Amino acid sequence: MSNYSRIRLTAAAAAVIGALTVTACAGSGDSVVDKPKAKASAKADSGQQKAEEAKEAAKKEAAPEVAETGDTLALKGMEDGSKLDVTVVKVVDNAKSSDEFTAPESGNRWLAVQFQLVNTGTKAYTDSPQNGAQVADDQGQQFQTTFAEVTAGPSMSSAVRLKPGAKALGWIVFEVPKASKVATVQFAMDSGFAEQTGEWKLT
Repeated sequence: MSNYSRIRLTAAAAAVIGALTVTACAGSGDSVVDKPKAKASAKADSGQQKAEEAKEAAKKEAAPEVAETGDTLALKGMEDGSKLDVTVVKVVDNAKSSDEFTAPESGNRWLAVQFQLVNTGTKAYTDSPQNGAQVADDQGQQFQTTFAEVTAGPSMSSAVRLKPGAKALGWIVFEVPKASKVATVQFAMDSGFAEQTGEWKLT
């Protein structure tokens, strides 16, 4: 066999191996969850309830339902029995520092998001939630968290430990350019390594 033939065979084999590798990565099961859990509603008389249901049905037909501020997403961790209900409770754009020593860098601002985490699994949840959160602007630029205390309220603990049924509440702060229009916030368990990522639309 000539050297040219050997080179062609080697290149072909490398191409096949590369294609198999890409296929394996694509089938890893990672997914983005953005359909909120149903909200519990207060009791209402039948006429009012029907009107509300009709309004909600019309809204769903107009646009697909995606999670927004106030909505809860059910997320899974890497281990069996590791689950959280995660809610984006409030969002404060241009959040202010609660002390005189820290501030965003020149040209940037802080965006603070209050998260509530409820352990709905059968195992204890232990993590640093900030590691699994990020925001993105309408241009697709993504921004990570920053350590900052804001006047909006207490920060999310960097070492959350929750037994099944327990919950944690706190603010996570992101530093973004002043010119950026933040469009979404994401959260994933296991410091961001879980296969499921929750996503909320910020309006």
